[in-house]
Amino acid sequence: MEQIWENLYSAAKAVQKSIDISNKISAGGVAAAVESVSGKIYTGVCIDTACTLGICAERNAIFNMITNGENEIKRVLAVMSNGKTVPPCGACREFMAQLMPDKYGDVQIMIDYSINKVMKISDLTPEWWI
Repeated sequence: MEQIWENLYSAAKAVQKSIDISNKISAGGVAAAVESVSGKIYTGVCIDTACTLGICAERNAIFNMITNGENEIKRVLAVMSNGKTVPPCGACREFMAQLMPDKYGDVQIMIDYSINKVMKISDLTPEWWI
């Protein structure tokens, strides 16, 4: 396994702290780490709300990246509280595609950390609508 995946996994686990913020909002059940094309790692956690206004960990990490002046993703890893990695949901894939319409297909996604299974987002989302 490439060292960068271990770094991304460690970065995501470092911010993953499942908490109940109120009786309507919880956070941190899923954490994500995104490597930008510059090599910097950005993290985020999911925020779940009773009215669906929450955000996935992947998009939260991407928003962190954008807030810090970058807008191109190289790699994405999301980890659940049980330590297993999961691919981004459709909304996160769509956001990445709209963020990088000419390059999104090259983004690498960690599918299963335990067996080092990585896929390009173009393999997960081969027929983007735009």
